Amino acid sequence: MKKMYSKFSLVLVLALLSFTTNLNAQLTLPAGSPEAEVSQRVGITDITIHYNRPYVKGREIWGKLVPYGFNDLGFGTSKSAPWRAGADYNTTIEFTHDVKVEGKDVKAGKYALFFAIEENGDVTGILSNNTTSWGSYFYDEAEDALRFNVKSNDIEDSVEMLTFSFDTADATSTVASLKWAKKEIPVKIEVAVTDIVMEGIANDLRNPNGFRQATWDQAANYAFNAGNIDKALEWVNASISGNFFSKETFSNLSLKSKILAKQGKSAEASSYVDKAAEMGTSREVYGLGTQLLGTDVDKAFGILKANVKNSKGAWPSNYGLARAYSAKGDYKNAIKSINKSLTVAPANFKPRLEQSIERLKKGEDINK
Repeated sequence: MKKMYSKFSLVLVLALLSFTTNLNAQLTLPAGSPEAEVSQRVGITDITIHYNRPYVKGREIWGKLVPYGFNDLGFGTSKSAPWRAGADYNTTIEFTHDVKVEGKDVKAGKYALFFAIEENGDVTGILSNNTTSWGSYFYDEAEDALRFNVKSNDIEDSVEMLTFSFDTADATSTVASLKWAKKEIPVKIEVAVTDIVMEGIANDLRNPNGFRQATWDQAANYAFNAGNIDKALEWVNASISGNFFSKETFSNLSLKSKILAKQGKSAEASSYVDKAAEMGTSREVYGLGTQLLGTDVDKAFGILKANVKNSKGAWPSNYGLARAYSAKGDYKNAIKSINKSLTVAPANFKPRLEQSIERLKKGEDINK
């Protein structure tokens, strides 16, 4: 009996130990260096940095807690390890499309981010294909996807918690900066936005989106504004004719006129302006005509005068005609047209019309 009791006790102790271990393993506890994530979109490309944020806590960071250069950390397999650019697991950076990091090509994907910082401010940045290791104890140069060089900057105000941020961003690039203690490490990331979008559009036109005319119009407009005139013409032509969804609209005819004008085909462009003007609303024709005031005043005048007649004076046709008279230097008739426009203009636009009348009385062109 005693022997059986001892055996039972041993089993019970082992079970309790196993239960306690499993319980501890499943607890969710605060991290000493909290996890964080920061993202920036450039064009349609998302750039995401995931990292753990250690505190300064009065410690000397650069050259001490973060040693300069590559080091043997006394653990793991690496004898020449960079800094993990954070705490705990690898800091990672992910790109949804191909980018350039400090001018060097990087494929879309997720990478571990390391830095080797020198006392003189030089920094070797590393993107590694190994994103799952703890720290850089097992860093292997053979897993490098890219190395790049940047300069660190000294900053005036100390940053207590290590912070990644995207402090600047424009249409095609951003700068990802690491700040900790009194140092900042900026990394420029560039994105070939137009190429990426154009490639995406080409794919979209082959999937179910491509069975709608609006998709082709949108594609042609983007290509035109991006300066890819040949693609813009190809796609707007598909919207106008040749497909089951194709038909002439004010939108695609007016866009084709712009494309042809850009190609120097003035006569053809003019014919498409006329066709578009016949199909547009008063507001659409107003926009079409006023856009021509800078390049062909006579053509614009004809379109804007016809718009008043065809729309029976609907807003903003008379205001468009006033702008055409003003462009021709006929301020007297411009004032007459604006006075007619005042009777149908939205209340919030009337002050602008009244200001235009005052300018015309002074002999000033309201288009300038």
